[in-house]
Parts: sequence; structure tokens; C-alpha cells
Amino acid sequence: MHSKVVIIGSGPAGLTAALYAARANLEPLVIRGLQPGGLIATTSEVENYPGFVEAIGGFELADNMEKQAARFGARYMDALVEKVDLSQRPFRLLTDGGEEVTAETLIISTGASPRKLGVPGEEKLANRGVSYCATCDGFFFRGKKVVVVGGGNSALDESLFLTRYVSELTIVHRRDALRADPILQERIFANPKVNFVWDSVVEEILGDDKVTGVRVRNVKSGETSVIATDGVFPYIGHIPNTWLFKGQLELDANGYIIADHRTRTQIPGVFAAGDVVDHVYRQAITAAGEGCKAAMEAVWFLGEQEHAAKKAAESVAALA
Repeated sequence: MHSKVVIIGSGPAGLTAALYAARANLEPLVIRGLQPGGLIATTSEVENYPGFVEAIGGFELADNMEKQAARFGARYMDALVEKVDLSQRPFRLLTDGGEEVTAETLIISTGASPRKLGVPGEEKLANRGVSYCATCDGFFFRGKKVVVVGGGNSALDESLFLTRYVSELTIVHRRDALRADPILQERIFANPKVNFVWDSVVEEILGDDKVTGVRVRNVKSGETSVIATDGVFPYIGHIPNTWLFKGQLELDANGYIIADHRTRTQIPGVFAAGDVVDHVYRQAITAAGEGCKAAMEAVWFLGEQEHAAKKAAESVAALA
């Protein structure tokens, strides 16, 4: 399967890139990846995306983006890219289904994954009370107690969503103040179901077949205590999904792809957009903007390549 534009990832960056590339009649191929719609699809409500007076569900927003791009000719593949070869054009990609895809240009919008706590019990109790998606799993904690770890926008957004179901929610934060937007802080402090454990980190998730509690340590006093809980939702940041490109693309110390202000990587024809490059803003709207830029750059790159090939052919013909 060959395409002029292949996009890896289907979050706001990838789907916006698909829209712009499709409107340029390039029929881009979007390889959806492990999380169709990206992380935004797991967000219960999006209130800060321009154009929506009322909040819109993250899944609905991503679905609308996908349908809009499809309207102009974008194509989709439900697969996970397992290997890429960027040593020459066309670039080669191998999916988990064994399909080989070649691309004249590549737009990388693989995003980032939730950072894990890395404590005992976390892996063992995954999907047994440990969850990284309140929208996906909140219903299963109806009438129960849960712990949310973190103090940023994601932690508070998902906490507010969880309070629709749970009887009690405890936020464990390593600092003595939250980092989230003021409006989210106002809402969380006003919610009677929410209480806080400040200056503390989770050191262990307890339970045999399911979560029964967490062991926390106060970072100032060093004292430890146990909080009884039925679920744990960590929201402590993200790790860029760039393992595919190690040794082929330049990455910074934290694993994010290094691209210039025009989304260009050091390999001509390879562009990167969204959370895979952005560790500062990490917003749907900024990701969409970068997806737009990446698609326009791909269109211009292909135009330049076609023009160069035409001039070369004319030169050869003139010599003949």
C-alpha cells in the first residue's frame, strides 16, 4: 500500500493533518494506532476547544474530526505501526497485521501515553482497580472510594468526572498546592466528595486480586500511612510515544521528537506534530495547529519534489 501522505496517530494533530492533506487531494492514509482519537477521546468533557459554547465529549470531538477529514478523502487503517524505515524515500512502515505501507511523506502524531507511578502493585492490579482513564472506567466505581494521583488539569478534570459516580475521592499530590487552571481548582475545592492529601506520594498500591488501598509517604516528614480505596487513577504526566523512531530521528533528553517551528524533522519529508513534540502546552488546540502546519509542509514538500523531477526530466530531454 503506497500513499503520498501517511499519518501515524489519530489524535487532534493527526486528524487535522488528515483534513488539510485531504483537502489538497492527497488522499492521506491515517494509521489510527492503539488509541483511536488519541488521549482527547478519553476525556469526559472538553470546554476549551474553540467553537463549542457548551462542553463537548472528547470522543465526540475526535469522532467529528475523523468524519470531517473522511469527507474530503482521508482514509483510515486500524493498525499499530511496529517498525519504520526512514533511511530512504519512500519511507517504509510495517504494521502489527503484517502489512507494509510506503509513504512519500510521513507525519508523526503518535502522541504520548500516561506516565505510570512505577510502584509495587501497579502492574499486578492494572484493570483490577488501577486505571488511567476515568471516562472509560468511572462507571465501575459507582458508590466506591477512589484515589487520584496528581494536581494538574488532567487530574482535576478526571476527578470531577469521577465524582459523578464515587462516594468519596481523595487527591494525593506531591506538593502543597495544585497546578491546574483556577476554574478547575474552584470546582474541585467546592465538591463535597473530594478531600486532599498534600505533600505526599504513593509508594505502593495494595491488594491481592483487586485494589484495597495505597501506601503514601509524606515528602516533608517522611511518615507513611495507608488510605483505603477501591481504585487508583494516576495522572502524573505523559511519556512521548517515540520508541519507533529511536536511532532514526533526533530526540531530546525526555524522548520527544526534535522538530523545527515548521514541524520538520532532520529527515526531509518527515514531519512531527502534537504531543510527540510538545511537552509544554499539550493542548488539543495546539496539537491541531501543528497538525495543520505539518500537512501544509507535506503538501509543499511534495510540490517541490514534483517540480524538481519535472525540471530534471526536461533537462534530460533537452540533452537527448
